Amino acid sequence: MSDDARPLPSATARAIARAYRPAHPLGSYWDYFYVRGKLSSDPLYPGIVDALRGTSAPVLDLGCGLGLLAHALRDAGLALPYRGVDIDAGKIARAARAADRAGLDAGFARLDLAGGLPAHRGSVAVLDVLQFVPRQAHDGILDGAIAMLAPGAKLVIRTGFDDGGSRARVTRAVDVFSRVLGWMNAAPRHYPEREALCARLADAGLRVEVDSLSGDTPFNNWRVVAHAP
Repeated sequence: MSDDARPLPSATARAIARAYRPAHPLGSYWDYFYVRGKLSSDPLYPGIVDALRGTSAPVLDLGCGLGLLAHALRDAGLALPYRGVDIDAGKIARAARAADRAGLDAGFARLDLAGGLPAHRGSVAVLDVLQFVPRQAHDGILDGAIAMLAPGAKLVIRTGFDDGGSRARVTRAVDVFSRVLGWMNAAPRHYPEREALCARLADAGLRVEVDSLSGDTPFNNWRVVAHAP
């Protein structure tokens, strides 16, 4: 996948976002408009869904946020068992509510990745997460995710790289702003180095592919797919 990656069609984004409407008409529509805008502008989820095609293993979504990957998988016709964990208890509660509204068979739990990972065997997704945890926690998260991979499963990562380019600076600025707004629980800590990340995955015996997942956005986003033998 390259910079011609495309987000979900606006009609699909709008349909998924309906599950995030408030329970009361006078409630907050923040999640609804965030989800609708995110899905219709960011090629993240089509890119990750594409990477998981051809697999049948359960998916653990580390740092799942509002659980959008579960909706994108269902929309694409991929009936993969899904579980999401995130440090933000509020997002977990809203993710579970939206999944229930949409009739998804998905599980959610609060978890601080810096403190350890849950038991799992299958594929693992780590999407826009690594930059928000301390550098010293990266190796533990990656090693834990690698150990979870079942034969034929995949570790799919989206991240920015610390390459010093203009896209990297824009990415950092937006991540900092997300913290200021309160959308993220932490400011960006450390962006991975591409060579080091790929080497760690390859040393574990995984076949690694790296593609741009920026699409039409100004961000320095990359998809890393590590295939278990």
